[in-house]
Amino acid sequence: MLAGILKENGVNGDGILFDQGARTALAFVTLRSDGEREFMFYRNPSADMLLKPAELNLDVIRAAKVFHYGSISLITEPCRSAHLRAMEVAKEAGALLSYDPNLRLPLWPSPKDARDQILSIWEQADIIKVSDVELEFLTDREVSDEAALSLWHPGLKLLLLTLGEKGCRYYTKDFRGAVDTFKVKTVDTTGAGDAFVGALLTKILHDHSVLEDETRLREVLKFSNACGAITTTKKGAIPALPNESEVHQLLQGA
Repeated sequence: MLAGILKENGVNGDGILFDQGARTALAFVTLRSDGEREFMFYRNPSADMLLKPAELNLDVIRAAKVFHYGSISLITEPCRSAHLRAMEVAKEAGALLSYDPNLRLPLWPSPKDARDQILSIWEQADIIKVSDVELEFLTDREVSDEAALSLWHPGLKLLLLTLGEKGCRYYTKDFRGAVDTFKVKTVDTTGAGDAFVGALLTKILHDHSVLEDETRLREVLKFSNACGAITTTKKGAIPALPNESEVHQLLQGA
């Protein structure tokens, strides 16, 4: 079903594998009254946890302009080794490495393990996006520019801090700033961060120089914020993702 949904949405499925013995992981999302979520996971083990380095489709990875990943695949072997190998191949092929830690504490053996493993691959990324909650978790400090910059590393091109309804902050080696989001009626925040990052990567995919031009980067982040905001107005993740005309409608009305 999930492979079919990806195909319907024009996503290349050449890298998808099926495991004969394990099932696909399930995530149950409970909505609080303010639209924020609580997660419960079923994986014991799930197919993604069993991915081996030898099973990777390296041709697909080498052809990618951007390689985007989270941290959940670092939790157990053999998936962790597959993740590290995929990153290595993508980097060698010249892809831009984009990292969204996507902290899901219930899946980790302990908070310390989560922090250690998330930071273990930190310095390989070209772009990193963290939420305010993840920033506090990783730095053990309240949200501030100083806390965010403590996560900077010399090879980083862009560090993004998402702040929910307060928009986002951005940091590069030459400039930093904040971009407000859009006021919308929030129903469900699931997928908003993914919409934000997906929109950003789509816009810089063919022209990395955007990362060095603050005016253009701010425009891209405004577009990304609009994508994230629209996603919160509907339930679910994939069904809530906007198309470009919906985004331009919100941008024009702002």
